[in-house]
Amino acid sequence: MSLLPIADRWFERKRISDDITLLWEPHVVPLMRCNIWHVRGRDRDLFVDTGMGVASLREAARDLLDKTVSAVATHTHIDHVGGHHEFDSTIVHELEAENLRHPADRGGLLESVLGPDFARTFTEMGYPFSGDLITAIPSADYDATAYQVQDSVVTEIVTEGDVIDLGDRAFEVLHLPGHSPGSIGLWEAKTGTLFSGDALYDGPLLDLIKGADIPTYIRTMERLRELPVSIVHAGHDTSFGRERLVDLCDQYLAWRR
Repeated sequence: MSLLPIADRWFERKRISDDITLLWEPHVVPLMRCNIWHVRGRDRDLFVDTGMGVASLREAARDLLDKTVSAVATHTHIDHVGGHHEFDSTIVHELEAENLRHPADRGGLLESVLGPDFARTFTEMGYPFSGDLITAIPSADYDATAYQVQDSVVTEIVTEGDVIDLGDRAFEVLHLPGHSPGSIGLWEAKTGTLFSGDALYDGPLLDLIKGADIPTYIRTMERLRELPVSIVHAGHDTSFGRERLVDLCDQYLAWRR
C-alpha cells in the first residue's frame, strides 16, 4: 500500500488564450513537471507534449477535444511523452521517432525504483527533491511501482522546416538539438509564438544528461537568440517574451561558450 496521499485531481489547467490551454501535473516534482500545451486549430488540435502519463490526459481534457488531435513530442524524455500512447496521431522528429515507438528508458516514479543516485544527480543540477518523482497518487488502487512509459504509435515524422498545419494556423518545425538529439520547437512567425520544449525554458537547463551535447546546445542558443519571438511557451516553468529569451540565451552562452 502506498504511503502517498491520493490526489483530488491529477491535472490542473489554465486558459492562456482562446486557442491555447496549459495543463500540468501539480503532484509531479518540478524537475519532471512538464508543461502540456493544448493548441486549438480549425481542422485539428495539438497537444505539445503529454506529461508523465501517470493518469489519463485524454480523459482529463475530454472537454477540450472536439476534433482530431495530434500529440507532438518536442523530444522523447519520459516527462514529455508519457501520455502519447493515448493518441492515434503523433508527431516527432526523425531522430527520436524510434524512441517514441519503443522507449529505451521506461522511467520510474519512486526512489525505490530509481535509486538514490537519480535524485542526487538532479539536485546537483539545480532541481532538489526527496527521491520520489510524485507527491501523491491519482487513485487508491494506483501502483506507483509499476509505472512505465508505454510504446506509442508514430504517424508523422518531421524535421527542420516542415510545417504542421492546423487549418487556420501553421507552425514551422525548428530542429533545436542540444538537450536531446531530436529536440524541436514549433514556430509561428505571424504571431511570434514559439513552443520551445526543453531547448529553452526559464530554469536550470540540463546539458549534462545522456544524449545532451554542449557544443550543439550553444549553436541552438545562438539561433534562438536571433528569433523575433513575442512569446515563448516552454517545456517547463513560466512563459516569457523576447527580452527574457535574449537574457536566458546570453546567460547560457556566457556559461558554456
